[in-house]
Amino acid sequence: MSDYYEIDFLNVESKRSGDAIPLRYRINEVSRIHVVDGGFQATGDKLIEHINRYYGHPTHIDHVVATHPDGDHAGGLRSLFDEYTIGALWMLRPWLYANELIHRFARFQYVANLEQRLRELYPNLDVLEQLAFETGTPIYEPFQGARIGAFYVLAPTKARFLDMVVDSERTPELSRLERENLEITEGLLGLLRAAVEFVAAKWGDERFSDEETSAENEMSVVQYAYIDEKRILLTADAGRSGLTEAANYLEAAGVALPGLDVFQVPHHGSRRNVSTALLDRWLGRRLLFAPGEPSFTAAISASAEDTDHPRKAVVRACYHRGAGSRTVSSEHGDLCIGSNSPHNRGWVAATALPYPDQQED
Repeated sequence: MSDYYEIDFLNVESKRSGDAIPLRYRINEVSRIHVVDGGFQATGDKLIEHINRYYGHPTHIDHVVATHPDGDHAGGLRSLFDEYTIGALWMLRPWLYANELIHRFARFQYVANLEQRLRELYPNLDVLEQLAFETGTPIYEPFQGARIGAFYVLAPTKARFLDMVVDSERTPELSRLERENLEITEGLLGLLRAAVEFVAAKWGDERFSDEETSAENEMSVVQYAYIDEKRILLTADAGRSGLTEAANYLEAAGVALPGLDVFQVPHHGSRRNVSTALLDRWLGRRLLFAPGEPSFTAAISASAEDTDHPRKAVVRACYHRGAGSRTVSSEHGDLCIGSNSPHNRGWVAATALPYPDQQED
């Protein structure tokens, strides 16, 4: 039988967007089920229902990846341990590196105290670790160079991950007052972002945010696979730093860019995660005019109730590089991006996001 893949982007059905991406594939007669993030805790049941219904009611999942600690990605993975045996759990646990990090935190003298604090600050990962221990599930580190089934980890490196732990707004270096001030500032920034104005824009014009995404998002595991002669990039919430690190690694390995067939648009289509130069590198330079036939699929994990995602500038950027009518979002329902699949679900073609004639000012 031929190789194939099915990558499903589930609608988390929340006021905030999240990632819940079950996928399955076959290479050289070997089939695997691979889950990348599980959305919120409330998404867990939907994730299980989807896997059971469309993946033949399996009892085993080969690989589960928690790309980073945010609750809209890691929360729903808890439910999988009650339903399946899991071959491998892939996640990065900051407390494992407390001994290497302690000299970077002036408030801590003892490694055990820093380790405990890091567990408290990343509760989703702490719970997943406990579930893995209870079920005998092995845990592996998805640092750059690791292989997860057919997927290769392009980012993060261990060094950059540790930097992100230190830089994270959640780290113990911040005092309670500093933390409260940060929350107030972020709340104001959120209101400002919600009140953003739109401006008319010509084809090819792009405006991205000068702000960087969070340190937690930059911890995201970026995965790449070549299946059925298609090149697939799963980005989670990686920002410009992570995507640059991933591109550097892939090119150093001899894989020429651009040329993706499936591109997960990072962080639900946020303007803070990409730039024109970075998208040029991954997807190709902007076209002079709208193409007729799409050259790749741009998949966005977004919720219909999330008014902040995806950003118009990001949707435009996907069109500018040739995604066209294959610029799709889970806000319109669950997506299945596949190639050569032998399974007939009876699903209809996904509704493309329209090309915006405006973008954020």
